[in-house]
Amino acid sequence: MRAGALILVFLLAAMLLAPLTLPDPEALDLMARLEPLSLAHPLGTDELGRDIAARLLQGGRVSLGVAAITAILAGLIGTCIGLVAGYHGGWTDSVLMRLTDGVMALPLLPLLIVLAAADPAKLGVPPEILDSEGFAIARLAVIIGCVGWTGVARLVRAGTLSVRSRDFVRAALALGASPGRIMLRHILPNVASPIIVATTLSVGNIILIESALSFLGLGIRPPLASWGNMLTGAMDVVWNSPSLAFWPGLAIFLTVLAFNLVGDGMQKRFDPKRVSD
Repeated sequence: MRAGALILVFLLAAMLLAPLTLPDPEALDLMARLEPLSLAHPLGTDELGRDIAARLLQGGRVSLGVAAITAILAGLIGTCIGLVAGYHGGWTDSVLMRLTDGVMALPLLPLLIVLAAADPAKLGVPPEILDSEGFAIARLAVIIGCVGWTGVARLVRAGTLSVRSRDFVRAALALGASPGRIMLRHILPNVASPIIVATTLSVGNIILIESALSFLGLGIRPPLASWGNMLTGAMDVVWNSPSLAFWPGLAIFLTVLAFNLVGDGMQKRFDPKRVSD
């Protein structure tokens, strides 16, 4: 867990300091195409003369932004569905869990490709909004978040089924507390640990999905950098400059590894069966 946390802290610090120390990641310089490592360009330049280090950190900011927003959105959707299903039971539980099973049964990547291929311009979104970084991140986060909530929903439902039969919940019900109050004030705090762990573990998978969609040209689109579209740009010149593919691939690997290490550490720490030393 400590190793993962150190990697994340280093990545976040580098992204915050990048605008102060590195050139504009979208600035073109065709006279400086595919330059090697130098003081001016610590990781060299890409096929359009853009600084790789600056684009790598911009891509990290975008990829982590998508992952964070998606994980929170998916966690909220899954928590709401799991709480309602576990608390009310009966036909409500059956309908919501069959919905969850249906979403889980769908092939994830083909479904995301279909959703991401939809053109927002045809829905009346103004062009100035389409080209903004915030819209690109929010659009991708909503697409992935709408199908990524199923694991959290199952965890929360299982925890709710266990907690709702305890004495403090029965006492709150006897005192006239509403179902909403019971779920939010009494059940949710007792099932928060698996939600935090599942959300943390999902971040690495979301980064991989975002990178895959961007690699296919359906996620973050140039000139805005993401690790996925950096890999796409490196395809044509990978034999002449393999570092163009190496650096974003390494960034994806380290970030996913860091989040998985942090998630595993939190899972062990929150495990009620863990025997303390």
